[in-house]
Amino acid sequence: MFVILKNITTFVPSSRQFDMRKSTIILTLIPLLLLVLAVSCGKTGRQERIVKSGHADSVLFDVGVEKDYGRMLVLVDSFEAAGDLSTLDANRWRGVAYYRQGQYRKSEQYYWKALEGKAKGDEDMLSYNKVARRLSELLLVRGDYEGSLRVAIPAVKKMDETGIGSDIDYAILLNNIGCCQLNLGQDKEANESFLTARGHYANRWQSDSTSRGFQEAVIGTVYTSLAYINMRRYAESIYWIDRTEMLLNMYRQRPDARSEYFDEYQGRIEIMRAVARQGLGQKEEAAKAYQAFLKTDYSKTGTGHINANEYLVAAQRYREAADNYRYLDQVLSDMGMEETLDNIQLYMLPKYTSNAEAGRKDSALVAGKRILAVLDSAITIQKNSTTAEMATIYDTQGKEAEIAHQQADLARQRLFSALIALGLVVTFFSVFIFFRYRSAKRLEHAHEKLQQAYDKLEETTAAKERIESELRIARDIQMSMVPNIFPDQEGLDIYAVIEPAKEVGGDLYGYLLIGDKLYFTLGDVSGKGVPASLFMAQATRLFRTLAAQGMLPAEIATRMNAALVEDNEQGMFVTMFLGLADLNTGHLEFCNAGHNPPLMKDASGHWTFLEMVPNAPIGMWPGLQFKEEHVDSIKGMPLLVYTDGLNEAENREQVQFGDDRLIEELNHTTFKNAKEVIDKLMADVKQHRNGAAPNDDMTMMCIKIS
Repeated sequence: MFVILKNITTFVPSSRQFDMRKSTIILTLIPLLLLVLAVSCGKTGRQERIVKSGHADSVLFDVGVEKDYGRMLVLVDSFEAAGDLSTLDANRWRGVAYYRQGQYRKSEQYYWKALEGKAKGDEDMLSYNKVARRLSELLLVRGDYEGSLRVAIPAVKKMDETGIGSDIDYAILLNNIGCCQLNLGQDKEANESFLTARGHYANRWQSDSTSRGFQEAVIGTVYTSLAYINMRRYAESIYWIDRTEMLLNMYRQRPDARSEYFDEYQGRIEIMRAVARQGLGQKEEAAKAYQAFLKTDYSKTGTGHINANEYLVAAQRYREAADNYRYLDQVLSDMGMEETLDNIQLYMLPKYTSNAEAGRKDSALVAGKRILAVLDSAITIQKNSTTAEMATIYDTQGKEAEIAHQQADLARQRLFSALIALGLVVTFFSVFIFFRYRSAKRLEHAHEKLQQAYDKLEETTAAKERIESELRIARDIQMSMVPNIFPDQEGLDIYAVIEPAKEVGGDLYGYLLIGDKLYFTLGDVSGKGVPASLFMAQATRLFRTLAAQGMLPAEIATRMNAALVEDNEQGMFVTMFLGLADLNTGHLEFCNAGHNPPLMKDASGHWTFLEMVPNAPIGMWPGLQFKEEHVDSIKGMPLLVYTDGLNEAENREQVQFGDDRLIEELNHTTFKNAKEVIDKLMADVKQHRNGAAPNDDMTMMCIKIS
């Protein structure tokens, strides 16, 4: 999970949104992290410690509850001097004290000191795990993904080697690792880390008689959701947002659950959903989620007002964002944040920008003057912060003699290094002469080795051609699994096409006509290539088998999920739209399993997205019961179902085709038949790509019942 630091580095469309997103993350996570700190320092941790250190931890915990952090630091020094706390545990508590005072850099320095100390027993290993969790979170939120991995991965390895570590230690560290991997483009590894963390969260709540496990799992999925949102992976974030809501509902059922958190978490879920839906171009759904957010008490808090601004700015609702920034000074004051350069960038500049975009020149001018007024003190604070960091590193308070001793050691090290360098020069010339002699001998064998290299190249080329041939055969087999001949039946016009991004892919479509009932589906398997194609084959077979038994779409999705989730060690899943249309009445029963909403041409002749309940993808989580919906009649109203390879098709500049252009192209297309609609969209996408290779599989199906 995350902890709060400044200078968060995320990939966002503009600098204004970049700053907005950083401030939103910070304000979103501070209350959650204080909660995690309270949980981790609570009763369970104290019971595990030996009596002596347990007393010290208990006293420090109680002082922390009273928020007397100055006294906490004094007590830590006293307990360490008396031997009641180890050096590692003492530095951990110092990190906690400075963190809770908002001095995140200084907190980070003490956490580093704790990790550098030697663990002298099981109690220190437990403290080491807590420090690794906190420090990896600090580095993660600061955007230092490599640094966070350097802390989290060795910590997991140590827990594996020593057997000392709880499920919550594993879950939080693995969640941090997954967020880092996602930001570093390691999608497969991130998915595996998130799934493994999910298992540890489940173990935690199954073995804990209290509700704490569910509460920690809710926090973990909030972080995962934010990680996908920050990477603009809005479709995947929807899954984790829905999972957060599911866990929150499970938490509500626990008799010892803390009811004061229900409203706050529900508010966070709704505002994340609004941001994700807005990012997917689903503006109506985003607006509905925002309205649900406004119904929570959390939305009326200062933090809620500020967090809402990421959606409001993305939706270009600048006046409302400017209104929310009226609460900024109070929020910063409540959190004890100083007027630092970082806070000017994260909060005050976006406040100025929102007022300027809203046309409120007077308010923008006031915000600008405020920035100028605090700039000088912010620079001073920055300098003092740097000095404080150096003091933490070197412990300058009362240790000038130690620094002088270190400088003398440094001088000796430099002299020693100079002697080593001289020795290396002599060694270099000796080795050079020796290897020059050997090179003459090696030259005799050069021709023979070159010939061997040519022979190897020929073998490699032949092997590559053999693999390419086998992949072409695999593609032919895969394409034979989807129907390419469509029924010639009066009143039904149906056509579909699939275009894999590689030799084989993970998209699928299918239909089954039973009398006057038309079953149809279209889906997108996670990932690409051969693994996705195998998963696609299994999903296609299951759909045809279950549809042939006359089941409704929701029941088909539920049974497919139960079958595909078994032994799914790779964590693969498939988003699908499943429909059952009556060719006589035009009645449509459908179930959307985490897939893009189809487009339908209404009576006025305009194409619009079909509104639906968001279900989870198939194959991700056991025991899901999928919901079914219906449309009274789609007679005369063409329906287009597609995968995100259509609306997310990119050109050479990585600009996507987009939902708006998709609707625009459809509205300017005269419907003659289903095939011409799909052929027209294929040509539009090809023109948009302008020579760029496909970035994802693309599949479309168009149906009209007349």
